[in-house]
Amino acid sequence: MTDHSKDAGQGPSSALIILFAIATGALVANLYYAQPLIASIGPELDISPDLAGSIASVSQIGYGVGLFFLVSLADLVENRALVMGTLALTIVGSVAAATATSAPVFFAASLLTGLCSTGAQVLLPFIAHLAPEARRGRVVGSVMAGVLTGIMLARPAALFVAAAFGWRAVFWASAGLMLAIGVMLARVMPREKPRGGMHYGQILLSMFELFLQAPALRRRAAYQALMFAAFSMFWTAAPIMLADRFGLSQYSIAIFALAAAGGALAAPFVGRLADRGFTRVLTAGAMITLGLSFYGTDRAVTASSMVALVLLTVLLDAAVQTNQITGQRIIYAVPVETRGRMNAMYMTLLFAGGAIGSVLGTMTYHWGGWNATASAGGVMGLLMLLLFAAELRGWI
Repeated sequence: MTDHSKDAGQGPSSALIILFAIATGALVANLYYAQPLIASIGPELDISPDLAGSIASVSQIGYGVGLFFLVSLADLVENRALVMGTLALTIVGSVAAATATSAPVFFAASLLTGLCSTGAQVLLPFIAHLAPEARRGRVVGSVMAGVLTGIMLARPAALFVAAAFGWRAVFWASAGLMLAIGVMLARVMPREKPRGGMHYGQILLSMFELFLQAPALRRRAAYQALMFAAFSMFWTAAPIMLADRFGLSQYSIAIFALAAAGGALAAPFVGRLADRGFTRVLTAGAMITLGLSFYGTDRAVTASSMVALVLLTVLLDAAVQTNQITGQRIIYAVPVETRGRMNAMYMTLLFAGGAIGSVLGTMTYHWGGWNATASAGGVMGLLMLLLFAAELRGWI
């Protein structure tokens, strides 16, 4: 173990936290690179317009599968070895995507990349476990800032790189980034061998039992699944709305996404407040902010106010980030031997919410324009508040 991994008595060092933030953000970004490049990738690989949407969704399907079947391995396999293995296979997937000459090869590569990008969800609870109780929220907040930044920057970064060097360069760049991160993690990431005592089949079956026995996990998973559904709904419909209502080009939409990524800056501040015991206030505030932000975007679009729309988008993203950090701080306070499975269940449900939100984004916008999308987001915020009120009364 090198001296750079931990500060004496203080948990993980600042350098290790920054590296984990970069690593998790870069891994999650792999799910979103293809999304704005559909128009370039589809024709070159002879993918019909009817199936073009699957270019972006296949990696997300792989991620969903990996959340359940790979992240749970963190309770069985030495964590650094697991992360190194997923990074190596992510590199293979990225290189295969960059060199693909047919749709089946590209889809298989995307599935592998998505599946193994779940290494991010091994790193996140790992760093939370290393942090002492008094700093856990701050540490999770810092790493989550990296995750959200990766999600927000992936689309504009892909557009900029593809415009300069072609779409294949995006996946080559991702492979190079994964290799660099793998080299750095191999040097400084601590080893941790799970206590064992269970085989893989027992690990998977026990996940359902853990879910039934952990009311805090069920509640926080429900809150964040709704939050992520709203987030995905927004970012599925927003590019269409920005082109329709504001006449923005792909480059301009990329700049809008860059500006909106400012919501990630709230993460370290939220983590500090969570460490001081303000989890309930933060949870309620995030739910209220999300609902009001969606309502406000409808007014901003009607008034054609780009400044107001950007500010409200930053608030919406900050709300999602806030609820995620407070939720993870709670569920990561579990015994180390169940940490991987708890996180796998939590993230699987979160991802399911995101997938539903992506479908709702297209459906609501085509049904009733941005007004319908914004109204659906407001309803999600209200539903979360009702669930939270039920928690406070001890009903759930």
